[in-house]
Amino acid sequence: MALKLAARGDGHGAIVIADEQTSGRGRRGRAWFSPSGSGLYVSIVLSPARARHDPERATLLVTLMAGVALAEGVEASTGLRVDIKWPNDLYVARRKLAGILAEAAPGIETFVVLGYGINVGATSFPRELADRATSIETELGRRADRASLCAETVKAIARRYGDLLDARFDAILDAWRGRAPASRGAPVRWQTAEGTRTGVTAGIDDRGALLVDLGERVERIVGGEVIW
Repeated sequence: MALKLAARGDGHGAIVIADEQTSGRGRRGRAWFSPSGSGLYVSIVLSPARARHDPERATLLVTLMAGVALAEGVEASTGLRVDIKWPNDLYVARRKLAGILAEAAPGIETFVVLGYGINVGATSFPRELADRATSIETELGRRADRASLCAETVKAIARRYGDLLDARFDAILDAWRGRAPASRGAPVRWQTAEGTRTGVTAGIDDRGALLVDLGERVERIVGGEVIW
């Protein structure tokens, strides 16, 4: 629905909220487990091309901006401190709490639909996710208010989106680095046309790419699957 609103060209700022998703999607076409009443599932229509300076860079930083905002929103609503993992996940220790997906609107490249899903309720995850996923209520040991969480995350996105449009890129990048401990010193591997490569994370650059130290040089990764 959010993509349809964006495709009309007049949906900037529109927010679509679902109580459940029957076809929840993550990056690279993966399914997102999102049963009724257990999480927060939101899509927002944005237009980073409206940035006052360097709209291309603003578009590249949408996902990182959202990661910072969601981490801030979760903490404001619940007090739970979460980490960010490049490029688009929120974690508590080694378990995933939330995911982010940014998609260009079909036919209108100036619009992006920013979708995010946050595990709120202490639900029973499928067996293949049980040791890799967590929820806010699981971490807190008490109930969490989804309405408050929704309000705080949307408010945080509005604030950080303002940074993006005003080209305050350093504010976003500095905040992201402060919440992403694994962006430096973590061993990773990924696939290339030449085969599997391995290295150690060395931060992100000013356009949001992950930097990986290969020993003899530093590789810049802008997309694809990175195994941590």
